[in-house]
Amino acid sequence: MSVLGAMKLVAAKQERQTDPVQLRRAKLMAALNEQIALAKARQAGESYTATRAKRVKDDNGNVAIVQVPKRLKTWFWAADGGKVFLMLRYCNKAMELAKGKTAVETTPAELINTLTLLKNATAAGELDAQMDAASAKVRKDFKGGK
Repeated sequence: MSVLGAMKLVAAKQERQTDPVQLRRAKLMAALNEQIALAKARQAGESYTATRAKRVKDDNGNVAIVQVPKRLKTWFWAADGGKVFLMLRYCNKAMELAKGKTAVETTPAELINTLTLLKNATAAGELDAQMDAASAKVRKDFKGGK
């Protein structure tokens, strides 16, 4: 008896496509994690540098993966009166959280808590409609406004 004859063979297809909603949530939650780390570092009076993996070749042609700093835009800023405004961004565009409203007003003491609440809301799917709208806007802009 052959080796293949002893095995159970089936027709199966590997699913390669992941849910776009889950991808959007993961992308926004990763960005919120970076903003939380940035806010914590600023609160402690330190600097924070986000890194990303990059493939580089040395002189011998060997490929190595190194961590390089990446540009990180701050989503929050201080305003007059001790207020802090936080603008969620998706695909480098401000997300409209409610009709005509793109920022959250908070205090410096509550900034990290607000970012954490937004991350939890993203994980729960509460911001899916806003991410869908932002993603549609990016696709529209990418296609030339059609």
